[in-house]
Amino acid sequence: MPLSPDHIRTTVDTYLARHPHERAQLGALLKALDRTGDDIASRSTFTGHLTCSAIVVDDLGRVLHVLHLASGKLLAPGGHTEPADNHLAAAALRELHEETGIPPQAVTPWPGYETVPLDIDIHDIDAHPGKGEPGHLHFDLRFLFRLHTSTEAPVVLQKDEVGGIEWRPVDRVTSQTLREKLLKLPPTAEPQRANASALIYNDRGEYLLHLRDYFPGRIWEPGMWSLLGGGREPQDATLEHTVRRELAEEAGLDLPDLTPFGTEYARDDAGTTVPIAIYAGRWNGDPRELALTEGVMLAWFTPHDLHRLRMTDTTSDLVRRHASSHPAGTAPQEEHRTSPQGTVLNVVGVHLYLERPDGRVLLGLRHPDSAFAPSTWHVLAGHCEQENAIACLIREAREEAGLHIERRDVELVHVVHHIDRPGDRPRMGLFFRARAWTGQPELREPDKCTQWKFWDPAALPDNLVPYTRVAIAKIQNGELYSETGWPT
Repeated sequence: MPLSPDHIRTTVDTYLARHPHERAQLGALLKALDRTGDDIASRSTFTGHLTCSAIVVDDLGRVLHVLHLASGKLLAPGGHTEPADNHLAAAALRELHEETGIPPQAVTPWPGYETVPLDIDIHDIDAHPGKGEPGHLHFDLRFLFRLHTSTEAPVVLQKDEVGGIEWRPVDRVTSQTLREKLLKLPPTAEPQRANASALIYNDRGEYLLHLRDYFPGRIWEPGMWSLLGGGREPQDATLEHTVRRELAEEAGLDLPDLTPFGTEYARDDAGTTVPIAIYAGRWNGDPRELALTEGVMLAWFTPHDLHRLRMTDTTSDLVRRHASSHPAGTAPQEEHRTSPQGTVLNVVGVHLYLERPDGRVLLGLRHPDSAFAPSTWHVLAGHCEQENAIACLIREAREEAGLHIERRDVELVHVVHHIDRPGDRPRMGLFFRARAWTGQPELREPDKCTQWKFWDPAALPDNLVPYTRVAIAKIQNGELYSETGWPT
C-alpha cells in the first residue's frame, strides 16, 4: 500500500508536537503538504519530495555513516521512498538494507521513536540536466534505530552508490541538528523489547478487544481486555511484520490495510514503561468465527462500553483517541434510559468561531499528551471560571492565541449540548463568532496546542472533534442548537 498523505501528515504533525519551535524552519515541507495535487512521496515531484534515513546506533554509542559517491559526503543511510513502502520508517529500513546489507531484523526502533522521526531536515539538491531533474528540495525524515548487540550483520555495500561505511561517535555526527538531538538522548538508555498491537475497528464504530487468560505471573495483564499483538521476533523485519504475524498466530487474521496510528506507553509487571507501536486497521467480520489460539475470547465493544471492562487506562485512552478522530458512520444506539432525578451540574465551555473573509475557519491541533482529544483538531475553547461566558472567550483567545477581541464584536452563533459517553457530566458548548479581531494566531500554549490553521468548512480535517464538526456545519446552515452523544 503506497504512502498515504494522511500518514505523512500525521507523522510530521506528531514530530512538530515534540519540536514546536521547528515549525518555521519546516515551512517548505508544510507548504508542500498543503498543496493540492502534489505527491511529495514521489521523487518526480520537483517542488520537493520525501526521503527517509536510518540513524543506526551500535552498542558503543556510535552512529552509522555511509560515504555517498554522488556527493562525496558521509551521511546516514537513506534515500527516496518507493511505491512499495507502506510507511515511512519502512522506507528508511529498506534503504539501510540496500545501501549496507544490514537487514531490518538486525535493528530495533529506539523506544519512543517507533513511528516518529528523531529529526527532519530540509536541504537543496542541485539540478541534474543529464537526468532531466531541476534543482529541488529533499524533505529528509530521520528514524532512529539501535543495532542489536548480538548481531553480526555482514556489510554488503551498494557499490554504485556507496564507497564505504564509518561508525562515528555522537559528537562527530556530520549533521548538526541530528548531533544535537542524539546528544540529548539518555547515554545509558538500553533498547527495550519492541512490541506491536493492532487497533481493529469496524464500520459500526466498535473495537475488537481480546480477553487475556487469567494466569498471574505467567502472562502480562492477566484477565484483562486488551488489543491483539505481541513482541517482535528475530524473523520480523519491521514492527508491522510483528503485528501481522501476531494477528495470524493468535486469531488467523490477515488485514490488507494496517497503518501506523501511534504509540501506547504501557507498564509491565516490574513497573517498567514499555512502548507499543499501534497499527490501525478496519475489519467487519464476526470474531466468533476466528480460530483464537491465545486468551479467552474476542468481542466488539463501543468506546461507550469501555468503563465497564477491566482494562488499562492506556488502552482505553488509545481507543477513545482513535474514536474521536474516526467517528462511525452508523454507531450502535444506546439502550433507552429514563431521565435521572435531581439537578445535574453542566460544564459550560466557550468556543471561538473565527472566520476569515474567505470563509476559512480557525482550528488548532491539540497536543498528543492532551487529556481531551489528543492529536485532534478543535476550535479555540476553554471552560468558564468565575466569569461570564464572553469574558471567558476574550481571555482564552488572548491566552491561547494572542488574539484581541472586543465584547462588542462577539455574537452567539450556536449552542451544542453534548456528553462524551453515557454517564459522563453533561456539557454545554457555546460557540461565539468574533466579527472583528486584531493579531494573528500564535502558539502561546504549546503544551496544549501545537498548530493553528484556517480550514475550508467544506474540507475539514478527518481528525476533528466530532461535536465541533457538527457545530460548524450547523453554523454554516444558520442553525442555533444541536445535541450530540445523548442516548436516543
